[in-house]
Formats: sequence, C-alpha cells, structure tokens
Amino acid sequence: MKKLLAICAVLLACALPAFAAGPYHLPDASYKKVSSLVALPDFIPGMGTLYVKPSTLPVGPFLAYDRAGNLVATIYMVPIADLDKHANFTGLAVGNNKVEKVDIVFNPGHPGVESPHYHVTIWHVKPESAKLD
Repeated sequence: MKKLLAICAVLLACALPAFAAGPYHLPDASYKKVSSLVALPDFIPGMGTLYVKPSTLPVGPFLAYDRAGNLVATIYMVPIADLDKHANFTGLAVGNNKVEKVDIVFNPGHPGVESPHYHVTIWHVKPESAKLD
C-alpha cells in the first residue's frame, strides 16, 4: 500500500506542473505578438491579443488570447488568391485540441494581411464566454 501511495505521489507531482500550465499559457518565444510585427493594437475587440510565428505568415496559426489571458481560439487567415490557385493547407497547427465551433468570415484586408482573405476561427471556448470586448 505504501508503495502504491508513493507511486501515486510521484505521478501527481509530475502531473501538477502540466495542469498548472494548462491549455491557457502564453505561447513559446517563437511566437510574436502580432502588434509587434504590424500596425495593429495589442488587443483587437472580438479577436483578442494575437500571437503568430512570423515564418507562418500570412496564414498562421494565430493564437488568440482573451483579456484574462486564456487561449480562446486559433485563427488562420487564408488569402483568397491562394484559394483561387487551389493551394493546399495541410498539417496546420492548432493552439488547443478542444474545439467548440468554427467560424469562416470574409475580411477585405488589414495590416499584416492586406489582401482579401478569410478568417478561419477555431474556437476553443464558447465565444460568448471569452473576454473579447
């Protein structure tokens, strides 16, 4: 019994740091805050604070965090020109495996992705629960 308790204690001690980090930690240093790369605010209402690996631009993934610092969505910005060329987008990373819903929304362009494109938003939480205003 003592041996079983000791094993459980070791497993729990190893698991706690992972639970502490949870799915809601900021991304690693390879991700940059979008506002440091292009003329966009630190926090975009409706989307949150965005982080991206510059090497993945313009498509992303962009990791979206709400005002509480929670990862709420993974966003891809897919240029229409690439869709017209029948480009494939495979093996795209996601910020979290949990998916509540997906939105696909047209955008005429903005700093960073100036050409017309679609935002493909994979919501990891219910959008109404995210602190995005």
